Amino acid sequence: MDDLDFTAPSAPQTPHAAAAALSAPFKAASSPFYKAQVAALLFKSSGKVERFEAGQAIFTEDQKVTGGGLFSMRTATRMYFLAEGEVTLSTGGRTLDTLKGGEVFGEMAVISERPRTATATAKTACIAYSLDAEELRGALAKLPEFALMLMSVMFDRLRFVAARLATRKSAVATRQADAPVFDAALLAQLEGALARPMVTRYAAGAVIMREGQAGMVMYVVKSGRVAISLAGSVVEVVGPGGSFGEMALVDQSPRVANAVAAEECELLAIDRATLMDAVKRQPAFAMAMLRSIADRLRHMNAQLA
Repeated sequence: MDDLDFTAPSAPQTPHAAAAALSAPFKAASSPFYKAQVAALLFKSSGKVERFEAGQAIFTEDQKVTGGGLFSMRTATRMYFLAEGEVTLSTGGRTLDTLKGGEVFGEMAVISERPRTATATAKTACIAYSLDAEELRGALAKLPEFALMLMSVMFDRLRFVAARLATRKSAVATRQADAPVFDAALLAQLEGALARPMVTRYAAGAVIMREGQAGMVMYVVKSGRVAISLAGSVVEVVGPGGSFGEMALVDQSPRVANAVAAEECELLAIDRATLMDAVKRQPAFAMAMLRSIADRLRHMNAQLA
């Protein structure tokens, strides 16, 4: 990807910066994998320009996801790239952070289709570019690199949370996904979009991946179930249509968890080049993965509360 390559962090975080990132609200620019030029290219090519006066609310906490209807462009949940000015994020009237030019915000509600978790207010006069979910899907077909960058950013946050959870002695609640990453129809489309589908089978109890290993592929479960564990505790059980192992594939980092077949299973193995090609063909694959990562992040953050 040349100048759009984000797989190598811009700079290592100091322990103080890492601690601050973990306690601060999730934002893309807190990750060394975030590249403002990639975000600017996507938003400016596919988004619409919006201007906000100082003191104007951009969106509010607990604002519901809306869309469709005559005024959908006005009311649908949108994510933003801040081109000029400053924006304050707050919750319950308490200031959480201040965003500056070049940062992305509001993406979690668009990706997860859940209510806003903070209020965004223009601290100064601002110029921003915005996208709703449908516009984002169209933009990803043109620039799939943004999807992988955003996944890396979210995975970076997950690593911080996982590291904190690993130090705790209390039990971590096992996550059962509300819905699979890929429903039956989308899973069939995904397998059909792969140039050379690679299906692997594991007996119950077989180790699929270990923490610290290099990751060459991600997995999508076709049948059976896989248990994901951190520090000896199962944190997630992945069933048909679910995926795991994306972290190492997307940003070429070591595996951060162990995966064991909870029962006999059949898995679809996907390498990085194949994933990029599939996302270019069908942005819905990237949207499904981003939504799953967002749900996983919400679950693990809740364990820290």
